[in-house]
Amino acid sequence: MIAIALGASLVPAVAHAQSVASATSPDGTVQVDVTIDGDGRAAYAITRKGKPVLAPSKLGFLFTDAVKIDRRLSVTGQETYDHDDSWTQPWGEWKSIRNNYRALKVHLKETTTLARGFTVNFRLYNDGVGFRYEFPDQPNLAQANIADELTEFSFASAGTAWWKPAFLWNREEYLYNKTPLSSVANADTPITIKFEDGTHVALHEAALVDYSGMAVARTEGNTLRAALHPGAGEPKVQKKGAWNTPWRTLIIADDAAGVYHSHLMLNLNEPNKLGDVSWIKPGKFAGVWWNMIKGEWSWARGPKHGATNANVKRYIDFAAENSIPHVLVEGWNVGWDGDWFGNGHDMDFAQPTDDFDVDMLVAYGKKKGVRLIGHHETGGAATHYENQFDKAFKFAADHNYMVVKTGYVTDAGQMEREDADGKQYREWHQGQWMVNHQIRVVQTAAKYKVGIDSHEPVKGTGLHRTYPNWVAREGMRGMEYNAWGGKNPPEHEANVVFTRMLEGPMDFTPGILSLKGERDSDILSTIAKQLALYVVIYSPVQMVADTPENYAKYPEAMKFIRDVPTDWEDTRVLNGEIGDFVTIARKERSGKNWYVGAVGDEEERNVTFNLNFLTPGKKYTAEIYRDGDDADYRTEKRHSIAIERRTLTSADSLNMRIAPGGGFAIRLVEG
Repeated sequence: MIAIALGASLVPAVAHAQSVASATSPDGTVQVDVTIDGDGRAAYAITRKGKPVLAPSKLGFLFTDAVKIDRRLSVTGQETYDHDDSWTQPWGEWKSIRNNYRALKVHLKETTTLARGFTVNFRLYNDGVGFRYEFPDQPNLAQANIADELTEFSFASAGTAWWKPAFLWNREEYLYNKTPLSSVANADTPITIKFEDGTHVALHEAALVDYSGMAVARTEGNTLRAALHPGAGEPKVQKKGAWNTPWRTLIIADDAAGVYHSHLMLNLNEPNKLGDVSWIKPGKFAGVWWNMIKGEWSWARGPKHGATNANVKRYIDFAAENSIPHVLVEGWNVGWDGDWFGNGHDMDFAQPTDDFDVDMLVAYGKKKGVRLIGHHETGGAATHYENQFDKAFKFAADHNYMVVKTGYVTDAGQMEREDADGKQYREWHQGQWMVNHQIRVVQTAAKYKVGIDSHEPVKGTGLHRTYPNWVAREGMRGMEYNAWGGKNPPEHEANVVFTRMLEGPMDFTPGILSLKGERDSDILSTIAKQLALYVVIYSPVQMVADTPENYAKYPEAMKFIRDVPTDWEDTRVLNGEIGDFVTIARKERSGKNWYVGAVGDEEERNVTFNLNFLTPGKKYTAEIYRDGDDADYRTEKRHSIAIERRTLTSADSLNMRIAPGGGFAIRLVEG
């Protein structure tokens, strides 16, 4: 090394880093190397197929009241072991999941008098890596007051990144940016990156429990560093005794489809803690909702109140006629009158309004095979909600609700928490306290056999494996934005599939066949694309979001919505590029039929795909719902749709046109 003269002194360059541990994935594709440099700084690097994915990336922590951990570290031991088993999802995109990895545990300790020690636990999969810090109980870190992590992700190549901003007022509800990796600012995860050689990497986290959600911030070049979401106090995270971080995850694949096919996120979560969850029945739901979103009805009581007996009975009738098992009702409870945004102290989750006769409506629905879904909008008053947990979920169970939709409508950093001593604080949606609050919600709901569809949520990190009653969440710009100005652009869903959907099920609320928002404004979609969303955007509880009157205008298209299931045996991404288009095939759970959906962006394109996922030797009747030859989201022909039937086999392929703003949906019926 060359020393640089500065006046009379010499500053030696840091000694070259030495490799201290290494392991490969079960098939040898992915490799992790851990190094310690001459200053005692630990770093890890990842290669795939011999090519670097992450250059050496530093590890460490900043504390609010203690010396940071990032240098003067030594390795005190290491171990590896292999794991390979399979498990079954009670519901999901795939029924059976293989969990096959090689673990590398590297034990590190400071050489200083503090001598704080920790383990970095890597799990190497054939399609990526998960790692987390594991701290034992130790006297010099009895309580960790964490200011931030120093965890780096130093990408070895330039690339294109798809990301949405972090730490802004509207929580996670932002459109995705497409920029060079070197131009990323503060970004929420998942963030998906395409290298110049075509390799795709999705950076996220798994098993977010008792910790703050991780965003990332660019430091220099192509290096991102963990940036934890704040809480109400100075430390972003507080831990006592022995503790772990969530898993930091990198899914690595040859293409966008490979990223979506990964089960790494689910496998890094603990198995089901709830036992028998056979009471969770995936299915669709209609809702007293879209007219409120458009401003024609109100959540508050008065002449425009949506949640009236007459309206709800009409939606129950519609659901029964179309084999839809649930009806969501918003604005049914006391507390919506006045200014509820960020001010939910009047919400009572066991007290209906006087024009919502819950007992009569539950009985009416039961006769028709339809259950209600309740809505718990907190207005950001999280402690006020917690104080009602048991009575709220007992009310839901007593009235045969399988699912409750929760909401936390307030600006980021404005969640209201009140401690037992009466002190009030303002929390962030992704902060440690709210992460724990959301888990308390699903745990309490599970006691009453109620599922949770959370809006304005903590992001998904695979915890629906551990708590299968966490059936869906929002956490992105959904269909409601198409009711208002500043609508979602045509590329939005093709972005969401390879970014937000890596978190898990999303309550996107598709199916607006009218293609109309508030004040009769046009949605930037074709009608065929609205059908395709039932296959492309996954949720076990999928909304039929338009009004009964509008569905009556499109009976042929409505047939696909009526037919398409919400629970799957198998899922295949047939082709796709982030932000451009995607084609997905799914096989129904406990059945023989397949469904295909595709969505595009603002451009017209043709996509070709094979049907080799079908059972060989069997014939299938394909019910095809495609964009009409003149369909275009920019014109009055956005409703143009062609519906046709063909007989196909596994030996066939299809070439399908996607109109500007369009898509297609196919039902493949065996026999």
